[in-house]
Amino acid sequence: MVRLAMLFTVASAMEWEEYKQQFGKVYNSNDEDEQRMQIFESNKQQWGEKDGVTLGATQFSDMTLEEFQQLPIRGLNPGLKADLPYLGEHEVDATLEVGAIDWVSKGAVTPVKNQGQCGSCWAFSTTGGLEGAWQIATGSLTSMSEQQFVDCSKQNSGCNGGLMDYAFSWAKGTAVATESSYAYTARDGTCKTSFTTAIPQGGVTGYKDVSNSGSALTSALQNGPVSVAIQADQSVFQQYTGGVITSGCGTNLDHGVTAVGVNSDGSIKVKNSWGTSWGASGYVNIATSQCGITSSASYPTVSGSVEI
Repeated sequence: MVRLAMLFTVASAMEWEEYKQQFGKVYNSNDEDEQRMQIFESNKQQWGEKDGVTLGATQFSDMTLEEFQQLPIRGLNPGLKADLPYLGEHEVDATLEVGAIDWVSKGAVTPVKNQGQCGSCWAFSTTGGLEGAWQIATGSLTSMSEQQFVDCSKQNSGCNGGLMDYAFSWAKGTAVATESSYAYTARDGTCKTSFTTAIPQGGVTGYKDVSNSGSALTSALQNGPVSVAIQADQSVFQQYTGGVITSGCGTNLDHGVTAVGVNSDGSIKVKNSWGTSWGASGYVNIATSQCGITSSASYPTVSGSVEI
């Protein structure tokens, strides 16, 4: 606890010039610099630990909450939800021992990525689910292309938003590209047909939805990473640097992310797509009662026996 208190003190003591240097902030004029400094100082008043969550400096700390909410850094479109063909709901196995699990340490999660100024969170959540399922099925962890989904999954709307279930359904009928052969550009593009295959056509067999409960999500996470939807436009997300979000988060879903584990306290470990300078090196821990995390979860099913 002493060490945590020291960290809070250091974070709260961060000065404006240090912040700009750490996050590479450059402004067009002295007036803008002054304006951003005042916003930064106002945000600093919220920093510290409260109810188990730690707020501090992020790349968004020079913005008002309203500016943060207007950024195109989310992009979930729950209004797209339709009656897609899927493989039913995840069945909770009462005989399965449910406990803490971390798919990052188990090698089924690629490094944190950054969607940039493009509402393509749904694509990053989709690849997070696919990367995990494919690694567990084959033993091979391969970073997969979000840009392919942005360009080619036409039921979704690219940088203007989408839904993971549509993306999983689309992936069922095609080969999924590697990240290195179909690089991310953070903008809409033309669908490419030439790339290196990460999952061959037929490798994605469908997807399952997870019923809306903490126990169902925790159960599903015993089998692998799960694509989840959350609300991520509140102050607790703008300035999150550690701990567990147990309050201050709504349920108006606007962001697709990847649940990658269950912590010892029962909260969910989540991989975000805002780069490693945000949060706990790009991750966030969320209580199952918060942010709507259990209300729209799903995961892909794959066949690792299909040869590339």
